[in-house]
Amino acid sequence: MSKPHLVSSKSGFTLAPELLVKMHDLMVRTRSLEERLIKMYKQNDGFFWIGGPGEEAFNIPLGLLLNKGQGPKYDYFHGHYRSMGVLLTLGADPIDALRQMKNTASDPFSGGRNFCGHASIKKWNVAPISSPIEVQYSIAPGTALGNKRAGDGITVVTGGDAGTAEGDFATCLVWSSRPGNELPILIVVTNNNWGISTAADTQHGDRVIADRGKAFGMKTMVINGNDPQESYLKIKEAMDYIRKEKKPILMEARVSRLYGHSSASGANFVTNEEDPLKTFEDRLEAAGILSKDQMKRIWYIYNEQMLADAQKVRLEPQPSPDSIWDHVYCGQKGKPGRYV
Repeated sequence: MSKPHLVSSKSGFTLAPELLVKMHDLMVRTRSLEERLIKMYKQNDGFFWIGGPGEEAFNIPLGLLLNKGQGPKYDYFHGHYRSMGVLLTLGADPIDALRQMKNTASDPFSGGRNFCGHASIKKWNVAPISSPIEVQYSIAPGTALGNKRAGDGITVVTGGDAGTAEGDFATCLVWSSRPGNELPILIVVTNNNWGISTAADTQHGDRVIADRGKAFGMKTMVINGNDPQESYLKIKEAMDYIRKEKKPILMEARVSRLYGHSSASGANFVTNEEDPLKTFEDRLEAAGILSKDQMKRIWYIYNEQMLADAQKVRLEPQPSPDSIWDHVYCGQKGKPGRYV
């Protein structure tokens, strides 16, 4: 698990340059992958795209701060379909996301039977990402209870602002905050102010989603999720509290949504929202941490890598029809009998 290295700086940065450079590298890698996935969809190399361009400044710091491993001694992560940056930061291979987009048999998460952004990585405590929105909020208290009973890890669950209208979100708040039985869980709402095509200010009577946690007696935080330094420091502060006190925090991260909801809304770049990666690059250049040429080189390397991986994936086979029966039940291969 990464720890911050603080330095004095006239640039407004307090994190060490090497950590800032690492975060920038991971942010570019994530954005490059997301944009390649969008290209694949538009080139008919995928049926549907959904992802998290605009959330990199929050997701990369979160991934850096998770204590990766398997079992309750480590952190559990319950993400959603905009969590690609977290997965890449943990160590996921970008080509596997391309395989899931193309629905190839080599997709390690579902064998080509799910659409993009739906990972599950048991060895790192990454729970399966679900299509129905926000069910992860009702599942996460279970792993948090495991953390509390049998380990030193914590649970982190993320979802969007629109989904906080779901009962699963209320379930999470209730089960995480029972007096005397509080759970070590970081409940994150990445608020991009949209629910598909519905503006948040037409749906939520409350203007600060994190305030809902106060009714349950839990600590709350609202952060600028478009600032990677603020995200890193605030996530670490929250995690330190949860690890020590074994109690929940509800964190609202204000983020951007740069390519709309998904391919269902066109997956075109939105020009009237802040691009946190561009803002970060401007600050890095102004501080003399990275030059424009250095950053262009990083973009070139990752764009070329994603293109090469996409061309490789294009030649990989689709799953065979018979494999549709695999994994209906745990460990199952082939068509099940009448009674299983």
